[in-house]
Amino acid sequence: MTAKPGGNPIAAAAQWADQLAELEAASRRKREKFMNGIADRLGRERIRQRPEHPYRGAPEEWGRFEWSGEERIRQFTANFEMAGGHVVHLANMEQAARFMADKCAEMSAKTLLRQHEPALEQLGLERLLPDSEIHVWNTHEEMNWRAIAARSDIGIVIADHAVAYTGSLVVMSSEHKGRAVSLLPAVLMAVIPVERLRTRLGEVLVRLDEAGREQLPAGVHFISGPSRSADIENDLTIGVHGPGIVYAILVDTIEH
Repeated sequence: MTAKPGGNPIAAAAQWADQLAELEAASRRKREKFMNGIADRLGRERIRQRPEHPYRGAPEEWGRFEWSGEERIRQFTANFEMAGGHVVHLANMEQAARFMADKCAEMSAKTLLRQHEPALEQLGLERLLPDSEIHVWNTHEEMNWRAIAARSDIGIVIADHAVAYTGSLVVMSSEHKGRAVSLLPAVLMAVIPVERLRTRLGEVLVRLDEAGREQLPAGVHFISGPSRSADIENDLTIGVHGPGIVYAILVDTIEH
């Protein structure tokens, strides 16, 4: 507050301090009234002491929790499908390629975009889909890859990890693994080597932590089924902020 010419700056400062104290007291009274109203509606006394937190993070026994390989597949399938996704379990990449080709024909998909990953080259989709437009992310600098992703019918990625307990895919971004491949096409097909399927989310987070800040990827994306959006009235819409259809393709054997 700036004192008026000829005024007493000490008195002005004291007056301003009194006004702030009055505002703070009024704010505290409103807060008390609001919190008391909530307690009355709940039919219980106000809780005025901080609750005890005996655990920080996950309990120790949770870190030892582990499913067998067969149980991880079963639980991942159940949880991913519960979120609206589709899961298939195949023996090898040849079967995965045939599955993708059949789905492309079924959905009349004409434009595909995949990550620039050696494992995905084994699919040989160019041979199986000679009439389709197939792009490989970031292989030509002059191309607008986001625009290509936006008009692609299907995006194809390989998951870095998957989590059975939450039914989630983990896809990391890099120069040849742009986030747009899994985000912008109408349909996402994610290949998951079963050896990358974990029981708990913490197993993935520990690996990221151990890698160190310098080794973190450009982005780490957790995908649990198709995009689901709901407004304040619980009007659920699928596919607004990501693919509306997601296939998780579990593969037993991936040759390198």
